[in-house]
Amino acid sequence: MNISADHAARKWPSDWHATGGLLPVLVILASAVVLTCAASLEARANVPLPRPRPADAPSAVEPEGGAAGQAMPSQEPAGAKAPEPSACRKALTEDIAIAPSIPAIKGPGGCGGEDLVRLEAIVVSPTQRVALKPAAILRCTMAAAVADWIRTDMVPLAAKLGTTISELDNFDSFECRGRNRVRGAKLSEHGLANALDIRGVTFANGGKLSLTDRTESRDIREKVLASVCTRFTTVLGPGSDWYHEDHIHLDLAQRRGNYKLCQWGVYDPLPAIAPLMPAERPEEAPPRPTAEEKAASGKPSEAAPEAASEDDDGKPAAPAKPRGKLSRRSGAQ
Repeated sequence: MNISADHAARKWPSDWHATGGLLPVLVILASAVVLTCAASLEARANVPLPRPRPADAPSAVEPEGGAAGQAMPSQEPAGAKAPEPSACRKALTEDIAIAPSIPAIKGPGGCGGEDLVRLEAIVVSPTQRVALKPAAILRCTMAAAVADWIRTDMVPLAAKLGTTISELDNFDSFECRGRNRVRGAKLSEHGLANALDIRGVTFANGGKLSLTDRTESRDIREKVLASVCTRFTTVLGPGSDWYHEDHIHLDLAQRRGNYKLCQWGVYDPLPAIAPLMPAERPEEAPPRPTAEEKAASGKPSEAAPEAASEDDDGKPAAPAKPRGKLSRRSGAQ
């Protein structure tokens, strides 16, 4: 006798789903789902939200140096009053230079500065400009010094050569870095937008003046040297270090006692062919004494001894004996 099967048949009839036994189960499950969703929505509604941002709160600031570690222009709060132009900015008009102002730059380690301009060209006359290729990011004071140097010194120098200046070769201006691009070095004046590296100028007639080229006129390069060392506090070029062999560094760094640094060696051209033989004896040099004169004076002859000689019988002389080895006590240093 199968008691288990009989008991199951009495407890769960085989046609229970057909008689409506499944419907209550589905209703219970649906009710449970609805209650769960309602509870979840009520819990979300009760979560406190942050208060609105005050209108006078400062704007969000990017991490210092930006994501790539580069100096970024500072962001002024909305509605902030523009700063009053500096005396330099008021003096650096479009009659002197094309130098629009740019926002202040704040970078890591004190890099950047305020009162910055983008020096695009220097105005010499209403019909003549000296373009900076490329444009230089500089402090207003440095831009004004470069403009005054070109207008007052370099333009008259080019006029003596029968031409005018059309371009100034900008090798480097603002760059957030240490001195000579050495990691961990003191912040360069380039990082303060207070320096300009130049390689030369281009004349209107197509000619060029490379300031570090030995083949250029020494007189012209010396005049440029005297000019920049008078106007700028730092001048570095060939001979200062290996970092400035192909360009001239100019800046307005402030030092104690108004100390200036001018290190630029104006070198002569190298010989086309290196001399292999000693130079000829000058005609005005005194004559050398002969062997007879030296013998008569009792002085030993300076002539080098012969490497080998022969005896009277024609046989070569025996080679000299080698010297003994040096003792350790009297060894050479």
